[in-house]
Amino acid sequence: MRKIVFFLLITCLTFNSYGQDVKKQRQLEKRQHINTMVRQEEEGVITYKKSFVFGAKLTTDGYGVFFELGRASSVKKATLYQLEISERKHVKEDKVNSYYSNSVPYIYGKENFFYPVKLGVQRQILLGNKSNKNGVSVTGNYGGGISAGLLRPYYIQVQQGNTINYIKFNSADSSDFLNGKIYGGPSFGKGWSDMTVVPGLYAKAAVRFDYGSYNEIVSAIEVGVSGEYYTKKIPQMVYNTQKQFFLSAYVAILFGKRK
Repeated sequence: MRKIVFFLLITCLTFNSYGQDVKKQRQLEKRQHINTMVRQEEEGVITYKKSFVFGAKLTTDGYGVFFELGRASSVKKATLYQLEISERKHVKEDKVNSYYSNSVPYIYGKENFFYPVKLGVQRQILLGNKSNKNGVSVTGNYGGGISAGLLRPYYIQVQQGNTINYIKFNSADSSDFLNGKIYGGPSFGKGWSDMTVVPGLYAKAAVRFDYGSYNEIVSAIEVGVSGEYYTKKIPQMVYNTQKQFFLSAYVAILFGKRK
């Protein structure tokens, strides 16, 4: 029995020592790999030529997601191709519950959902590289492109006689939209079939803090401002000022891969 216990103890110690040696070897190889990339970058050699990034952002008037394809032209410059889908909310939106039980909450006076879909190009410039291997590199990007403002009508459920009907603001019975017996808000699938598009342009500028620039995995935070201009005013809320130009600030978190 003692021989078996002794054998098992020796085996465990051997595997543990082997595992530590493998771990140290991998850490050494990683440090050597990073040192090589740092040296190449200092010499003007592009370490990574492509990047694929997914991001999620919070804006001062909504939220969104975007996909980015990057192409580096030098150590300090790159071109970013971006596709973004977001939702803008009006400052006066306030979701309320109906007096009726089991009903969907609604936003009183909301006329349309507003979904900007943007396709554009950004120019990225390196502002400050990592002071050490555990630091953060800082880049700035600016650019713009086209924006399609998707307007999805906001339907509410109202009681008309003995039935519950869906109506929107520009329907013939729009007075019920504001003053009728509101039963509830729209379901997720309501309004997509009669969506309209308002074309526009956008521009944005941002600063990106990349804490994984010497890794194949992209890990970054971005803060910036964005402006959008549309060919006509966007009706979001009934009896509120409609705007053609939208200015907002945002913060985004980015994940992706370099190659």
